[in-house]
Amino acid sequence: MENILIEKQDNLAIVTINRPTKLNALNKATIEELHNAFNDLNNDSSTKVIILTGSGEKAFVAGADISEFAHFSVSEGEQLAAKGQELLFDFVQNLPTPVIAAVNGFALGGGLELAMSCHFRIASTNAKMGLPEVTLGVIPGYGGTQRLAQLIGKGRAMELIMTANMIDAETAKSYGLVNHVVPQEELLDLAKSIATRISNNSSVAIAKAIESINANYEDGVNGFQTEIKNFGASFGTEDFKEGTTAFLEKRKAIFTGK
Repeated sequence: MENILIEKQDNLAIVTINRPTKLNALNKATIEELHNAFNDLNNDSSTKVIILTGSGEKAFVAGADISEFAHFSVSEGEQLAAKGQELLFDFVQNLPTPVIAAVNGFALGGGLELAMSCHFRIASTNAKMGLPEVTLGVIPGYGGTQRLAQLIGKGRAMELIMTANMIDAETAKSYGLVNHVVPQEELLDLAKSIATRISNNSSVAIAKAIESINANYEDGVNGFQTEIKNFGASFGTEDFKEGTTAFLEKRKAIFTGK
């Protein structure tokens, strides 16, 4: 891994995009490394939660690496978006392991799209977010037009994308784009605290919850039916037996994720 760092702490994993001289901009190699890292961590049963952040104090991810696609043709541009969405952005959104974005500075273009792919976001007070693609004569291609509208509503998404404006962390919080805003020095501590609370719960139930919530945003999928199916499936897990038994015995449940 040349562009990312991975640190394991108990049941948590911290993935740091490490291209500080490029403000952690996403290029093809970084996207592939992130895919491999998320895939490996998801397959590691000891990893209950993943925290994603950027190196340094300036940027989470300041955008995509424009030099890689400045001379692309129509078909190459379409392939770039399709492959990127499949390899990373859709992949993260549908990952059974929870992913928290700790936005520690600029999250622009592909950076905001990556943060929005995570299951939820927290931000430092110096964070700035936006989708400035129209200033380059292109539109967001890694799911930005879809996820931004889902998260903050159609009207606000239209304005942000068409004006290419950046918003600060407090505005992002008021829009529902991020859940919490804290000083940068407290950002990872908060992420770890939330991640620890998540890791104490049933990972198999959390995976089913992620699938059920995401189903509401899939065309042709009835989210209520997905919830019913996953609710029923929960009854066949060891974690359900342990959770209900522990409740009745008035003790803390010890989940195995099975």
